[in-house]
Formats: sequence, C-alpha cells, structure tokens
Amino acid sequence: MGAPTPPGHVRADAPMPIVMFGLARGMFDHGALGIARSAGRLRIPVYRVSQERWAPARLSRYSSGWLPIPKDSSDEQVLGLLHKLSGEIGRGILVPIDDAGSVFADTHAAVLAEDFLFPRQPAGLARELASKRTMYELCQKHDIPAPASFFPQSETDLTQLARQLTFPAVIKVIEAADAGPHVPRVMIAQDPADLFRAYRVMESPKSSNIMLQEYIPGNPESVWMFNGYFDAHSECKVAFTGKKIRQSPPYTGVTTLGVCEPNPAVQEATTRLMKAVGYRGIVDIGFRFDQRDGQYKLLDVNPRIGGSFRLFVGQDGTDVLRALYRDLMGKPVATTAPTEGRRWIVEPLDLKSAVVYRRRGDITLMEWIRSLRGIREAAWFAADDPLPFLALWLAVLLWLPRLGEVRR
Repeated sequence: MGAPTPPGHVRADAPMPIVMFGLARGMFDHGALGIARSAGRLRIPVYRVSQERWAPARLSRYSSGWLPIPKDSSDEQVLGLLHKLSGEIGRGILVPIDDAGSVFADTHAAVLAEDFLFPRQPAGLARELASKRTMYELCQKHDIPAPASFFPQSETDLTQLARQLTFPAVIKVIEAADAGPHVPRVMIAQDPADLFRAYRVMESPKSSNIMLQEYIPGNPESVWMFNGYFDAHSECKVAFTGKKIRQSPPYTGVTTLGVCEPNPAVQEATTRLMKAVGYRGIVDIGFRFDQRDGQYKLLDVNPRIGGSFRLFVGQDGTDVLRALYRDLMGKPVATTAPTEGRRWIVEPLDLKSAVVYRRRGDITLMEWIRSLRGIREAAWFAADDPLPFLALWLAVLLWLPRLGEVRR
C-alpha cells in the first residue's frame, strides 16, 4: 500500500486523512483521481481502498497509499482491512466512491464509526437511493417528477410490457451491486427485439434486477446534474447545477464534457427531496428536461460523490469534497458562488464519444471545436500531476475495450 505513517507515529497536528473506499471495479475511475488532487493540493493525505491492485491514478503525486481488497472478500474481511488501515494512519474521513461502497458504509456504519468520520444516514437510506426502484418510489411519495417506470419480474411480464411501451425505451439495472462488472447499467431499446436482447444481457441470475423506463426525447444538453453537500441536519450547504454536453456511452453514460450553469428548478427539487428523506453528505443527481410537459424529471440518485464532481468548483475553490471535509472537521462551510460557464472534460472518452455524435449527425467538426472553449480542468491531465495522464494513455493502448468501464 505504499508507506503510510507507522502505527503510533501520526503527528497530532497532521491533517486528518481521507480514505476513498469502493467495492466496484474501476481502473479508469477519474473521480478517484479528482479526489486525490482536490484534497492533496490542500496537503490532505489521501488513501484508496479498492478492488484494483493498480490503476493510472495510483501514480498520482497526491496518492498517499493504496490498499487493494482481495477478490471475494467477505464484509468482515473488508472491515478488518479498513480497521488495520486506520491503525496505521490514524482516524480518517471515509469517502465512498461507488454505490456498493456507499451501501456498505451505511450497512456497517456503527462498526466503521469507531475508526472513521463520515455522514451518518438514516438506516437503509443509501440503499434506497442507490436502488432505481425504491428511488422511483421515493420520487412518487415526495412529488418529484420522474419518467414512468416499470419493473418486469420475468420475460412473460416483459412480453406484456412490450405491447404497451412506446419505443425507444430505456432499460436500467436496478441494483448495480447485483450486476456483473461487465454488465451495462443502461441501454436503449429501439424495438421489442432490442428490448429482449437488453433484458437477457442485463438480468441478474439472483433476482429480477431490471427497470424499464420511459424515454424522454431531447439532445444530450437536456440532461442536468446536481452536486451538493448536506450537513447533519439535511441542510444544503453547497449546491451546484450543470448540464451534460456529451456522455460515454453516447446519450446514456457518464459525463465526458459538462458545463456549470444555474438551474433553480433542479436545485429546488433536489434540496426538497433530500430534506424530506433526511439525507446527509455528498449527493450526485441526474435530471432530464422533458419538453413535452416542461418538467425536469429525476433520472437517478448517487448517494455519494460523483465522478464529475470537479466540474463543480466555486469561485473560492470549494467543491463538494472540500465542503464535506470542512464540515466533518467542525469548520464552517462558507457559501460559495458557482463558477458559471466552467467546463470540465474527460479525455480521451470525450473524443471517443464526439466521433459517435458526429457520425450520427448530432455535431459538426466546428461545433466540437467550439464546445471545447471554456474548459477549466481535465479529468486526467494536470500540469502539476502528469503521471496518471501518461499512464492512462499507455493503459488505453493495452485495455482499450475496457475504457468505458467507469462510473457516473
């Protein structure tokens, strides 16, 4: 894991370290690199506990240590690894970086709280928000617009739904933790044949794990994001909104180019929902504007830090990670003004997606060039931390088919 400070030698005046924790595989997880850089530039040590033994982000100058989780580890073994790490580096702030890690922290909160600081959710809330089904039910309960959704239990149910659906239709995995690492999380079916193919690829052998969702027409820029931090009283301390310009996979995936822009409707809906359910901590939420009825409809909730969080940086340098750190350390979180027009890119994923958008007639070469204006930060390239970027390109040559295996 590198060379953390030996047990018993943690300096009393040293900043409390951050421990990134994830249970899903993510060799090309640019969000983890963003965490290391955001905290590391403030001289906060950052450690990573994950399924990978190696990833480009491990070469970051801001990575203080890396602890791989052995394959097929039990919950008790994972807890043991985290406890051992805490004994080496001292009490730290635990930051889940994927849904499985967020649910794990929620499930084992009492044990983890002995070694780490982290926002304590109402019991089971992280799982409710991470699940597409219970998230949809929460939207209905709290009057938050969402696309019409259906939950087939078998191919017989799917046959009946196929007669009622309007195509294209969206197919999503309900519980990402129950799907294999190579199973797509979202697919778009153009017709019933597509629908059955997607169902068979995405279905879990354990239980029904598929949600069908109404497709909302519109260009990629109709997809909006909210990034924010909620304190122990579920009060929103930091809020940012922005638009997706391009995604990977195209039209359905993670943000590859985004812009920070104000959207009071998205911000109001999110803060109202999070307050109603008692949410605490960082949240990353996606909406889509439905021009048919003029509503912003909630697509998904990530009860954790999102991979695109560095798109959203206030004029004073605050992002959601820094807000969480200050709050958990008992320091005031100042109101920050978003940097409107700030653009952030994930290279080379955005180039790969731009080729697809251009092939389909959704963007011209000049429009692609103009879209790059205003980029303030890249997910991989950084002048003060070049090695992850160089390692990424080497990895692209070796593992190009796996490049799309990133999380939103």
